[in-house]
Amino acid sequence: MKKIAIKSIITIVAFSFFKNEVYAQVINWENISKQNMHLLHIDVGAEYGAIAGVGYHHLIPVKRFPLWIGGEFSVPFGNQLADDDFKMRLGTQIRIVALNHFQFSARVQGIARRYHNQSVRLFNFGSDLAGTIGYYRKKWFMSAESGFDKAIVTNFKHSEWYKKNIYDNVQDGWYEPATGGNFYYGLQGGFSMKKVDITLKAGKVLQQDLKSQPLLPFYGQVGVNFRF
Repeated sequence: MKKIAIKSIITIVAFSFFKNEVYAQVINWENISKQNMHLLHIDVGAEYGAIAGVGYHHLIPVKRFPLWIGGEFSVPFGNQLADDDFKMRLGTQIRIVALNHFQFSARVQGIARRYHNQSVRLFNFGSDLAGTIGYYRKKWFMSAESGFDKAIVTNFKHSEWYKKNIYDNVQDGWYEPATGGNFYYGLQGGFSMKKVDITLKAGKVLQQDLKSQPLLPFYGQVGVNFRF
């Protein structure tokens, strides 16, 4: 019972702290073309601190259902890339409906993330599913987004400090079922130039029971897309 209680506390605290980072590319669906099939984006976000990220996507120009495939990588400011916290996403975004300037798109991504503190190092695989509906023009756009970020399986590696001071018989390794998830919703938009987009997004996070909230239940992001 003691081991279960301690592990539950660690899971809740650690993933409430790290996993509601809603870092993802923002796309102006009205401003894509076969001449600019590559998209490099740089983002800075704010949740529990400052988050920096970079990503690349490639356009598959299906006529009615254009598709972006690629990945994103982000870290908290001040951390070393080689041995500290990070979050990596791989997946796709597709436009499903286009009616005049109103458009609906969906995003499906797999996630790998690492978080550590004095007690434990957590490495997690999960998924992110989201939908976006909005009004898109060549030079600007505004949309609403909602999604669900799920932690599916987590590897625990407890520190020597934890074993010495808290519980010396704690077990490391992979644990299932899923450790939790967050719903998120908010607004996003931006301004588009010839080959550059300036994007903004902000919103709120709610844990999967639809009642609880993370310690700081808000997110924000500023980004720049380079199309070439």
